[in-house]
Formats: sequence, C-alpha cells, structure tokens
Amino acid sequence: MTSYIARDVTPLERRFALSPTGARDLKRGILYSTLLNLTFILPSVFVFIFFSDFLRPAFGRGEAKYGWQLYLILALAFTLVTAVVSYLQYSSTFMAVYRESADRRIRVAEKLRRLPLSFFGRHDLSDLTSTVMADNTELEHTFSHAVPQLFASIISVVLITLSLCFYDWRLSVALLAPLPLVVLIVLVTRRMLRGRFQESYRLKRQVTEDIQQGLENIREIKAYRGEQAYLRALDHSLNVLEEEMIRDELLASVCMNASVVLLRLGLAFVAILGASLLQAGTLDLMAYLVFLVFGSSVYIPIEEVLNYSILLSYLDVRISRVRQIEEMPVQTGKAEVTIRRYDIAFDHVSFAYEPGREVLHDISFTARQGEVTALVGSSGGGKSTIAKLAARFWDIEEGRITLGGRDISQIDPEALLAHFAIVFQDVVLFNASVMDNIRIGRSGATDEEVIEAARLARCEEFVSQLPEGYDTLIGENGQKLSGGERQRISIARALLKDAPVILLDEATASLDVENETLLQQGISELVRDKTVLIIAHRMRTIRRADQVIVLREGRITESGSPEELLAQGGDFAAMVALQMKEREEIAEKINK
Repeated sequence: MTSYIARDVTPLERRFALSPTGARDLKRGILYSTLLNLTFILPSVFVFIFFSDFLRPAFGRGEAKYGWQLYLILALAFTLVTAVVSYLQYSSTFMAVYRESADRRIRVAEKLRRLPLSFFGRHDLSDLTSTVMADNTELEHTFSHAVPQLFASIISVVLITLSLCFYDWRLSVALLAPLPLVVLIVLVTRRMLRGRFQESYRLKRQVTEDIQQGLENIREIKAYRGEQAYLRALDHSLNVLEEEMIRDELLASVCMNASVVLLRLGLAFVAILGASLLQAGTLDLMAYLVFLVFGSSVYIPIEEVLNYSILLSYLDVRISRVRQIEEMPVQTGKAEVTIRRYDIAFDHVSFAYEPGREVLHDISFTARQGEVTALVGSSGGGKSTIAKLAARFWDIEEGRITLGGRDISQIDPEALLAHFAIVFQDVVLFNASVMDNIRIGRSGATDEEVIEAARLARCEEFVSQLPEGYDTLIGENGQKLSGGERQRISIARALLKDAPVILLDEATASLDVENETLLQQGISELVRDKTVLIIAHRMRTIRRADQVIVLREGRITESGSPEELLAQGGDFAAMVALQMKEREEIAEKINK
C-alpha cells in the first residue's frame, strides 16, 4: 500500500514548506522584524523632538523647555530599545531559521528513506542532492534575510502610512502617489522573472548533472579519449547558464532601480504640495517639517518589500521542489507483524516501471522455506525485478505477493526488510572500515561475529593484506578494493544478518572460478533452512537449486527441478547446452 499520510497544515506551512514549529518561529520573526523596523524611526523622532524644542523661540512659543539631560536619556533609551529588539529579532529569525533548516533537511532525508524505489527511478542523484543541500541552503538564506522582513515591512508601511494620514492626509497622498505605478512594475517584473528563474534553475541543475556524470564516468571518458568533447559540452552548458543568470539579474536590477527612482518622486511631491499649502496658510509649518523628516523613513520598508518580493519569486522554485518531495506518497503498513513461515508466493503478478510498459506478465510461483529457488533467463527477462518486488522495493498494481501467507503490501517496508538478507550484483559500500561495512548487516554484532562472517565469505585473505586489516578505510563505495573483494564484503553482511529470507542477485558474478567454488561453501551456510531466491547466469551456480523458474520477456516459460527441466529439453536445457558449448570452445582454443 502506497499512501500519503497527510495532516492539517496552516497556509503558512504549506506556502513556505515549514514545520509547525517553523511556522510559529516565522510569526515571531515577523513580529520582532516589524518592531525593529519601527525602531528605525526613533532617530527621526529624536531629531523631531530636538528641533521642535529648539525652534520654539522662532515660532513665538517661548523658550526651549528641555535640557541636554532629557536628550541624553532619550538617546540612551532609544539605543537600549533598538538593541533589545535587534536581539529578539535575530533570535527569532536567524537562529530559528537555522534550526528549521536542519529539521527540513532531516525531514526530506527521512521522506526519501520511506519513498518507493519508483520515485528514484524518475529522479537522478544530482537532482535529489541539490534538493537536500543546495535548495535548503537557499531557503535558509532567504528565510533568515528576506521572508520575515518582507511581512514586517508590509506591516510597517501600513502602520506608518496610517499615522501620517492622521497627521495630514493630503501630504500622505502626495508621499505615496507613485506607489501604484511602482507596484504595477514589480508585479509585471515578478511575472517575467518567475519563468526565467525556473529556466535558470533547470540550467543550473543540468550543469550539476553534467559535472557528476563526468566524475562518475571519468574512466570511460579517458579510455575513449573523450576529455575534450566532454569539456566542450560542459563549457557550453556553463556559458548558457551564465548568460541566463546575467539576463535575469539585469532585468531584476533595472526594474527595481526604476521602481526606487519613481518611488522617491513622492518626496518631491510632498515638498511642492507642502510649500503650496504652507503659502496658502492651510498647513502648519511643523506638519510640513514632520513629512520632510519622516517621509524618507516610509520609503525604506517599501523598498524592502519590493526587493523581497522579487527574491520570493526565486524562492518559489526551491519551495516547490521541497514541497514536492514532502508530499510524495510513501509506502506504509503494519510495523509489528508475526511471521511463522517464510514461503514467498507470487500470485498472478504483473508489473510495469512506467505506465503502458509492462515488464512482468501474470507471474505465479512459490519459493518455499528450506528450498533454493533459482531465477534464470536472458537479460531483461525480469529476474531482478522479481527479486526486488519480493522485498517490496516497488509496489505492484496487479496480483499479490505474500510472505508466509501475509500480503507484503500490508507490511511496513522496514519491518519487512528485517526478514531479508540481500546481495545484489551492484554492491554499495561506504567510506568506512571493512569492519564497519560488514557490521551494517547487524549493528549490534561483536567483532568476533563480524570476523567469522568475513571468514565464511572468504574475506580473510585480502583483509590480511590491507594496511590496518579490518580497520582499514576502503574509500568511497569501496574504491580501494576489487570488484570481487567488494562482492565478498556484501556476502559477509548477509551472513552476519542471518535473515530467514535470502535474495542473491548474481552474488558471485565478480569472482573467478576458484574463489566462487570456495565461496559456495560460505553461501551454503547462509541459505541453510532459509527461503532463497537466487539469480545467476552460470548454470553451475544453481545446479543444487530445488526449483528453477525460467523467464523470457517477463513471462514464466518453465519451472521445475534442474533435472526435470533438462529432461524436458526446453529453454533451460538449451541454456545449459549453450554454456557447455562455449566452455568447450574456450578450452579447445586454450589447448591449441
């Protein structure tokens, strides 16, 4: 069962892909950012009080009433208030955003861990890495520097504008007269930039994919002398990205600077209108001075709103990617399930990686506990797909797969995999010691148990030659080891886990004949009294199988014991005969 476990989310959580805690922190950040914006007016208030008192004699209002002590107290009080609000604003934005960013990375990683493998088939590694790292870094920067300030600036503008309107609505209208045109320019710019930001992001992701592809395939590039062609292609991608980013920055800067210039014309309107009203005797000089002093303060939060609104268009691309992952359906099921027998049964199973491209057609068979079931057939026949479906790496649309009679779609994937030990041809190792890589099979295993599993998997010979033995770091994905050595570590993991169900996909493909023969003894320990699904092209690997399932183009063509299938003279017998013929031809060439 694949489902998305949803909960009620607030508009703020959904809009910015926040957790409930992150949404609460954002509200606090908006509050303190608003207060901080209002404290920026305090210097203007100080100047206004000073000049109002200083100019009293000039207006015939008597002598100045306040001494320097009051101004000193006001300066200290305003400074203290600004310092306290700044501290609260920093804690509620920067520190809270860093915590939310860490939580978001963990949420995304946890979600990726629970997603079905079908999701990863549609997304490459660089794309997902970009979401976990680069996208979250950009969100962290934007939320700490822009989003709370954007809302705070809007609130500040409204409060300051209302205050000025109560003082004199005519000058307030003049001060904000250019604002409708400025807002129109910004909305048009945002609309233009939204599509351009998406294209810019796509190009940046393409460059990242090109670089990663080059690193992953460096051996093939060098082997076929493709360095120059690769570098030319990468250079072209970088140039296209650079040109796109320059155009975006140029468009944004031109529109924003034009908006700021237009907005500042409001102060000129105030000066002209105020002088006219003052001359007509319908405006008090102090009111005129108030607007001249405080007018520029109104523009600061407005300009911040304009800048942050453009930045939010860029942020939307990142938010949508994080939200896309967080809203993906996950595989669910019962976490506590009692299984007494471990027969695996496929009951009329059909499966497609993509709609309309079915790779398995009406598959039915049972792999019984205590027996080895071998899957054979040509490449692309569906053998590996069957093994992965048995472990619920994907969910099927048609049919039913059971483990001990229980439908595996009703079992939590992690609870299900606790019963499986898996050795695939593509081994994944970590840049850790040999000991730690084997101990992944069972985290609580002692060193002695790890070494015993390594001995059964024939790891002792090459481990003894490593500089620090079992404590040697083997490099990223085991790059310091050969393919056969990496495969043996993978088998040692499975031996250590000692699970009741074993999946072996070309487990000995990377080994020579001598080591394969020796390793079969270790595998015989692994599969004893277990349910075993084994995939192999070498017929000698499955000669002791209890049941052989022959697959061709996603369909079962034959099934039975090796002896029964050889007697039938069908596909299995033809495969065995072909391999024997090839072996004889090789031996004949060697003898010559």
